[in-house]
Amino acid sequence: MTRQMLMENVYFTYIPSEKFKTSLLSAQLAVPLRRETAAQNALLVNVLSRGTARCPDMAALNRELDMLYGAHLAPAVRKRGENQLAGFTATCIDDRFLPQGEQLLEQLTSLLGDMFCDPAVEGGRLVEAYVDSERANLADLIRSDINDKRAYANRRLVESMCAGEPFGVGRMGSLEDVERISREELDSHYRALLAQGRMELFYCGSAPEDRVKEALSATFARLPRQGKLEPGPTLRRPAPESVRVVEEEMDVTQGKLCVGYRTMSGDDYATMMMETMFGGFSSSKLFLNVREKLSLCYYASSVYQRQKGLIAVSSGVAFENYTRALEEIGAQLEALRRGEWEDWELQGARSSLLSGLRAIKDSAWALEDFVMGKAVAGSRETISELMEGISAVTGERIQEAAKAVKPDTIYFLKGKEVQA
Repeated sequence: MTRQMLMENVYFTYIPSEKFKTSLLSAQLAVPLRRETAAQNALLVNVLSRGTARCPDMAALNRELDMLYGAHLAPAVRKRGENQLAGFTATCIDDRFLPQGEQLLEQLTSLLGDMFCDPAVEGGRLVEAYVDSERANLADLIRSDINDKRAYANRRLVESMCAGEPFGVGRMGSLEDVERISREELDSHYRALLAQGRMELFYCGSAPEDRVKEALSATFARLPRQGKLEPGPTLRRPAPESVRVVEEEMDVTQGKLCVGYRTMSGDDYATMMMETMFGGFSSSKLFLNVREKLSLCYYASSVYQRQKGLIAVSSGVAFENYTRALEEIGAQLEALRRGEWEDWELQGARSSLLSGLRAIKDSAWALEDFVMGKAVAGSRETISELMEGISAVTGERIQEAAKAVKPDTIYFLKGKEVQA
């Protein structure tokens, strides 16, 4: 894998591979996650996906993709730490499998560049009908989040924990922000973002690096470069002295109990191991004890936001089990602080993490996501280095990592007229 600067504030990552039958191209604008621009960025790529000057509508765009042997191109909006990625991913049949002499890379690269640099316009501005349509679609998508109560509770936990921090902003922005974006405002934002935002380009396939570099350089030379809007660092903050408790009522039959923790530990590999043992895999303490042994939860798991130093526990509970479940979640973390585990728990967690990292190498999409996450974090850490770091973690380091974890926020979504 190589990474280089193609031009001012435009970077290119190249991963040669003959493992996959398709080549993957990605072009992403990487910018700080801000409440005032998150919705604009999310809406913008959806509007740009509706067509280019040469293929001004979805029908023409789909015909173009069909001519490229069924190539695929789609918008993508991601949140990585306290930064936002907004752009497009595209795949096409790798040249090795095409009739002799045919090449798709340059054609797909040109189309990808057109999505950013030569979009469909009307009167010199983004097409109003596309802005109106995609604004409505994005608003509907944000509203639908409440239908999945588990995902909704997890999001509300992060919003409550990180209120006032960029990490508390959703990757799509807020419904209120989406609904008030005008065509004129979005068009102005598009031009500023194109001129200033960092562009991250990615290729995984069998084409030689020089050929890919030449195709991307020719296509993205059209980018106006007028200043820099660089991704920012993701800051860790300590937990407050007293735990915040947030409760909401809805017409639900099952409570959603989420607990957020913060860590200031500098030992990320040990923290990853500790969190996996806590609630990050199928034989974790939360699953085996809180759910299986004590039957206090319908589900119980945790995830680790490494850049931010956050651990979020997610569980579904009967309303009357709220207090016992909360106490037992804390008890399982305390057991890790005391070093109370069997060797199979430690080895199982290590095996789970290593297997997940090995699986990244088997998917071009997973590789792209890993690379983009590292790019916005300013990290050069490789998958192999991650695996080596996790393999070296000792039990003593896991204990110390657990001791550095402090509770921050408890979020409980309960039924109406239920006393927790």
